[in-house]
Amino acid sequence: MVKKEYNLQEKINDKITAKAIKKNANVSLKYSTEMINRIKGKKVKRVEEFLQNMIEKKEFLPLRRYNKKVAHRKGNAQDKVKSGRYPLKVAKAFLGVIESAKANADYKGLDTDNLFVKHGFTSMGYGRATHQPKGKISGKRRTRKSAHIEIILQEGK
Repeated sequence: MVKKEYNLQEKINDKITAKAIKKNANVSLKYSTEMINRIKGKKVKRVEEFLQNMIEKKEFLPLRRYNKKVAHRKGNAQDKVKSGRYPLKVAKAFLGVIESAKANADYKGLDTDNLFVKHGFTSMGYGRATHQPKGKISGKRRTRKSAHIEIILQEGK
């Protein structure tokens, strides 16, 4: 299923942009929102380095909005923030979406070394219900998190 309308409100030139979307990614919406705020406007090469460093736990995701009860990290601040975490599932999901958008850009004939993140958006996906067995008689119903992730890359800048 292909989504034809993206969340971007402004008109974009389809000849210099590439799009990718991942629906119902098994990731946290809050961390995805923080990730979008961190990578928007950056070069794709730098974003890929950042995601790889996060997977290797060399760089953390700075939490600006959803930072309740999150400890500060050692070392220098990133984006003027010292509190952060290493959401590995989110980093892997975003790496996959960016690779997909880069492949779309390559198919269109765009220069993949000169791409930057023009637009990024996350929204709440479907909640998958699971059942946690607890006690002798009944259990507890839980809802798994998921998020829709969309990325638009543009050539230039």
